[in-house]
Amino acid sequence: MAQCVQSVQEFVQDSFVPMVAVLCSEEADRVTRKNNLNFAELLRPFCRLTSEGHIRDPNNQVQVVKNLRICVNKVVTSEGTTSAALNPAQRLLLNEVVLSCQPQEGAVTNVMTTGDYELNFSDDSLKASLPWYSVWRDTLLEINTSKYYTATTPWFEAYRENFLQSMPAADHEFLNHYLACLLVVSSTEAVPVEQFLKLSQEQHRIQHSGEYTNPKWFIPNTLKYYVLLHDTSEGDEQRADAVYEDMKQRYGPQGCYLLKMNSRTFSAEKDEQIPDPWSQYLHKNILRNQDTFDDLAPTVNSAAVENNMSAADVDCDYSTEKDGVSGSLENHALQLDTANSSGSLNTLSAVNTDLKKGARDPDVLVVGAGSHGACLTLNDHDHIRQFVQEFTFRGLLPHLEKNIRQLNDQLVSRKGLSRSLFTATKKWFGGGKVPEKNISEPKSTCGLLYPPEAPELQIRKMADLCFLVQHYELAYSCYHTAKKDFLSDQAMLYAAGALEMAAVSAFLQGGAPRPYPAHYMDTAIQTYKDVCKNMVLAERCALLSAEILKSQGKYSDAATLLIKMTSEDSDLRSALLLEQAAHCFINMRNPMVRKFAFHMILAGHRFSKAGQRRHALRCYCQAMQVYKDRGWSLAEDHINFTIGRQSFTLRQPDNAVIAFRQILINDSRQTATQQGAFLREYLYVYKSVIGASDISLPQLPLPCINSSATRVYFGHERRLAEGEKQAATHVSLDQEYDQDSSAMWCHLEEQLVASVNRGIVPANFQPTQYCLNNQTDNLRHPLAVVEEPIIVEVTFKNPLKVSLALSNLSLLWKFSSDGTSSSKETKTEDLTEETITNEETTAVGRTQIDDCVTTEIIQEFHMSPEETKMARLRLLPHRTGQLNIVGVVYNLAAASIGDMALSTEGHQTLDLMVVRGRQNLKILGPRLNLTKEDKMLIRHGPDRRLDPIITPPMPLMEVFFLQFPTALLCGEIRKAYVEFCNVSGVALCGLRVASTHPDFFTFGSQATTPLTPISPNSAENCSAYKTLATALQPGSVASEVLVSADDFSQPSGVIEIPIDGNTLQSGESTQLPLWLRGPDEEGVHEINFLFYYESTEKGLKISHRVLRHTVFICASRSLSVQASACRSSVPPHHCLDDKGSGGTLVFVDVENINTSEGGVREFHIVQVSSSSQHWRLHKYINPDKDKDCKLSSRERAKLCFRATRCKPHQATSDAVEKYTFADLNLGNERIISSSTPCGDFFFRCCRIPNSQQVDGASSRTSSIGKSQGSLPTEDRGSDITNIVKKCNELDLNIIIIWKAYVVEDNKQLILEGQLHVALQTIGKEASSLTPKEEAQEMVLLKFKSELPPPVVLPCAELSQLIKTNLHYPETYTHPFVQDSLCLVPVTLTLSNCSLAQVDVIIDLKHKSSSPESLEVHSSFAWVGQTQYKLQLKPQEVLGLSLQACFLRAGVYNLNTPQVFAKPSEQSAMCETSQQTASPALIIINNTCDACWPADGTT
Repeated sequence: MAQCVQSVQEFVQDSFVPMVAVLCSEEADRVTRKNNLNFAELLRPFCRLTSEGHIRDPNNQVQVVKNLRICVNKVVTSEGTTSAALNPAQRLLLNEVVLSCQPQEGAVTNVMTTGDYELNFSDDSLKASLPWYSVWRDTLLEINTSKYYTATTPWFEAYRENFLQSMPAADHEFLNHYLACLLVVSSTEAVPVEQFLKLSQEQHRIQHSGEYTNPKWFIPNTLKYYVLLHDTSEGDEQRADAVYEDMKQRYGPQGCYLLKMNSRTFSAEKDEQIPDPWSQYLHKNILRNQDTFDDLAPTVNSAAVENNMSAADVDCDYSTEKDGVSGSLENHALQLDTANSSGSLNTLSAVNTDLKKGARDPDVLVVGAGSHGACLTLNDHDHIRQFVQEFTFRGLLPHLEKNIRQLNDQLVSRKGLSRSLFTATKKWFGGGKVPEKNISEPKSTCGLLYPPEAPELQIRKMADLCFLVQHYELAYSCYHTAKKDFLSDQAMLYAAGALEMAAVSAFLQGGAPRPYPAHYMDTAIQTYKDVCKNMVLAERCALLSAEILKSQGKYSDAATLLIKMTSEDSDLRSALLLEQAAHCFINMRNPMVRKFAFHMILAGHRFSKAGQRRHALRCYCQAMQVYKDRGWSLAEDHINFTIGRQSFTLRQPDNAVIAFRQILINDSRQTATQQGAFLREYLYVYKSVIGASDISLPQLPLPCINSSATRVYFGHERRLAEGEKQAATHVSLDQEYDQDSSAMWCHLEEQLVASVNRGIVPANFQPTQYCLNNQTDNLRHPLAVVEEPIIVEVTFKNPLKVSLALSNLSLLWKFSSDGTSSSKETKTEDLTEETITNEETTAVGRTQIDDCVTTEIIQEFHMSPEETKMARLRLLPHRTGQLNIVGVVYNLAAASIGDMALSTEGHQTLDLMVVRGRQNLKILGPRLNLTKEDKMLIRHGPDRRLDPIITPPMPLMEVFFLQFPTALLCGEIRKAYVEFCNVSGVALCGLRVASTHPDFFTFGSQATTPLTPISPNSAENCSAYKTLATALQPGSVASEVLVSADDFSQPSGVIEIPIDGNTLQSGESTQLPLWLRGPDEEGVHEINFLFYYESTEKGLKISHRVLRHTVFICASRSLSVQASACRSSVPPHHCLDDKGSGGTLVFVDVENINTSEGGVREFHIVQVSSSSQHWRLHKYINPDKDKDCKLSSRERAKLCFRATRCKPHQATSDAVEKYTFADLNLGNERIISSSTPCGDFFFRCCRIPNSQQVDGASSRTSSIGKSQGSLPTEDRGSDITNIVKKCNELDLNIIIIWKAYVVEDNKQLILEGQLHVALQTIGKEASSLTPKEEAQEMVLLKFKSELPPPVVLPCAELSQLIKTNLHYPETYTHPFVQDSLCLVPVTLTLSNCSLAQVDVIIDLKHKSSSPESLEVHSSFAWVGQTQYKLQLKPQEVLGLSLQACFLRAGVYNLNTPQVFAKPSEQSAMCETSQQTASPALIIINNTCDACWPADGTT
């Protein structure tokens, strides 16, 4: 319960005060009216006594009366019966009191922290912010003792005070009956004494004639106090004194008083400022006097205007409900007005109309013009205060003391008791409690009436008199006695009143001798409500008890009591009590914050029903502090909706828009119908706020915009394919951004830029970004081109379950023609002079705006429920400068409104529901994390994707592809065409292309490109190769062509596109042939092209432009080629064509691994070619001589060729690398492999991968040439490893050219292609298929580095240093009969295969122990020198003459010499055997053997 300004004791005391009536003569009334007051109002600010009074109780004990206040009212008579309820005027008074007491707007907000909640109260009385949960132990004592630990509710205190003072006088109690009557006569009367007599008789007639039921009088002998009023400014003071002396003689000095007033003159009025103590009292009591009821009836309507309610709706009490059940129960406080959603617009419209018509008269509650007490001085104030004190102490208190004694004596005499009732009651009730009777079934309720002289009423009178003079102990005893008597008589109304006052008296007793009997109050409230049906008395009882319970810290009991008192008969009372219950929950030791919020919602609902819309709005706002951001979306929606409506009806449209906006931007769980209602309410309120004003476009909450997801595209959207033309894919907004892909494009662009700038990438190089998003680098201003569109893709999300209709959607922008950015640092004056914007508030004409930037407008943009949709908005700049894209502007409407009937009213409603607004695009840059401040705070860098710089015109190229395949066989050659179009007004030059797969395509070399038709249609059946018809000749030697590598090579993989003149003028287009080769690996391959071009004008901000193209090629398996080489064992002198250098055999295995994909029937191997700087294929030596090589599925062919070295003068003729192409055709035509496209793809496949290796190892092809031409002989032999490798290097590239016959659509097509095999080493097999990488095994982590192992050359490699040949006759006939020794001459040929000097040792004493040599006779010996030490120069061939001696005929293996070889500079430990494994067999025949049969038989 909110804290009261008064203490609890003061509040209870002031609730029951002595009542004094006033009767004035007309002249006296005229004197007081000079001050704009009547006499009762004149005394009201001075009715609280500042000094103590004293009375004596029946036991003659002195009782001190402190802080006594009396109530003085003008006598107003009425003849109606006493009602148990307040009359309409009194209810209107209470409604006006609450309405007029509002919290101050803009007051300092105080924060009360309770746990995780922070509650703001606009209240000057809040002195502390208490963190209840964290430090409640330390602050508990302070909380309990502080008066100002929570917010006050002055409207409730004003209501409570006026309610207690306006309660009707009842017959069962006497607390608000009049005890005395002031008879006031002016001194200017002719005979004042006669006027006193008339007033006295009038009072007697009112009290005793029985004509009037009101006012009620306490005792028959009412105290009459005579007051002579003297106007100092008019009357004769001596005459007044004389009259007063006569009065003292007539009425006694204690029964009359001379009051002088109106001492102030008009001359002193200007100089002296006199305070006005009456203003704070008059507005509370203006409607209390019954003579003003009729005068104030019209003010109901004026009050209803401010609260937007009818006069009949001021309170539910005006229409008494007959059913017993209120109809308002159907509208729960938390129930949204779904059923009335359609009518809500009409309600708001009517309210809006009322608001525009006029406001409430601000002076309704003012009594009249002018201030109060205008004729009174401060001395007059003192006179009035002294008069009230004299009347109370000399007249009223003695009168009350006298009546207490009389009543005590009467009661004692009637009961027959001795001494006083006070002593007796101590004896009766001091020992213990008397059990109360059950009141659940009373015999009679409030129908029982006691006669005025009944002893029970006399006890009640005495108790009330004791209570009024603060003798609470005696009052409690009397109330307790009366309570027993009433209960025994079943007079429940009387009993409830006695219980109520007994509980209050027990609480107010000093020293607290007995605890507060709360059950008395509960019984009294239950009796008032259920038995007597008197809600007024029950409410008074509840107000007193709740305040007492709260003072004792029993907030839970107080809240329960207040909630029980809520009912449907009075919305205002229920609202106030629910609000106080909410404050009880928040002030508990452990605050119940959610209960506080819930009951504030209920209170706000009842305030709204009572017409107290400002209080309703305040309650909902306070509850919102608890429900906000807690996940209770339905409760938040209800509160925001109510706040929006109440704010709108209270002419606070800005707050209404904020509340409705909050509903729409939250993640709502409402139904679609309810969300539609919310949206319509918002649109209507928004429309009424904007009206026809020329203010800048406000922000709209719907739809939600994901600003960070905004994408910006610079340039035209690509054209789709035109007929057979396929346009380059380039960049579009339909593509998703990929970080790896972006890095790949950046790498390609770096290659292109480096090729233009002599292999160096400039320091200021920035990769071209056509599409900017939240993952790109947006730190710099992007560059756009004049007359090229800028497309901004904005992501909209509709969070509602209803459709949204957006129209006239466009971008908002600012443009600075001088190129300066309109940033925040720019002054506003500069912006207005230099910046052009398309906002509707600017004064720039539409023509000037269109001259700068053309803005595209989307007429309709429909969003389905909960849909995320992108809108692509275009701008077309026409000038250079700085463009800033600010946001979007559009019309918003609920899509369901478009389905309304096309009536006149429908059109008007539709117009009302469409509002225009904007949303800004605010994009935060990347989070900064460099400095310590950046890490401590949340800072974001700039994001300038929406701030492009418009640059001068640039060339714009489009690329189209014709006959471009999507599927190829591995190695297949296909011819396509590419078309380059310059669609801009500027010429372009420097056309280049880079690719991730440079071996996939070629434009051909100008020197070797065959003359093929340009038109794609005429080249349908033409071969992609350049061919020559040749006759099929068995054993023919290969045709040779010497080609320079520079004719095919391109620096760093960048290919210059050969267009005529290297320039493409504006509007021109050119078409070039493009040869494609299928990748060697099967599968789907993504191949990327990046085309580069520049403007013919230099010095522009954009140095170059690029165009992207991505294709996907599906590669199918074709042929698998395995090749190997071995040294020929033919003696050098037999190789007539090799000039004694020896030959090499090349074996080629070709297998058809195609699985009939694409309808391939069979493959024909039409030609085998070779390309090398040092070797060439010489002839085809297959033994079957089958030239026509056809391979069906899974068939394999084995081909054998002889390879020889190229002529030395050909290899080293120039410093430029020369390659020898040798062609061996297996058909009737020869394909020139050294021309385009065969030669191009050979160099791309064999050279480019080697040149791009990261480890820097040079290719095998170039290593030999360099070593031959640059290194001297001495240096070559220094590195043993290189010696061995170069000895075995072959460097022969095999090109297999094939044709495949395909059946497609009942047509036979011929496909052609080529495969490459690089033979690098003799004895090592090479394949056209890339070997699959096997997963590496996990290696244990080693913390200690191991020493590198010593270099040990394998024996297999060293054995290749020397090649040996034995030359001898295969058959030798010798007559062993004649000569037992047979000597056969044998020549041992030694060939140095290395490029270093080699030391050779030949040992003839070696005896072979191999199994092959043991199978033949080995009984022969070498005669002559048995060991030779020789030294062979590089590539020297030496013949050594030997003699073998045989003792008998037979077959012998001559391959027994052991040959040791080593490089000259190597130690002997590296020597190894050079013996070959193949046997050298010789047949020794005896001349006599010829006579014997072959099988040896006789």
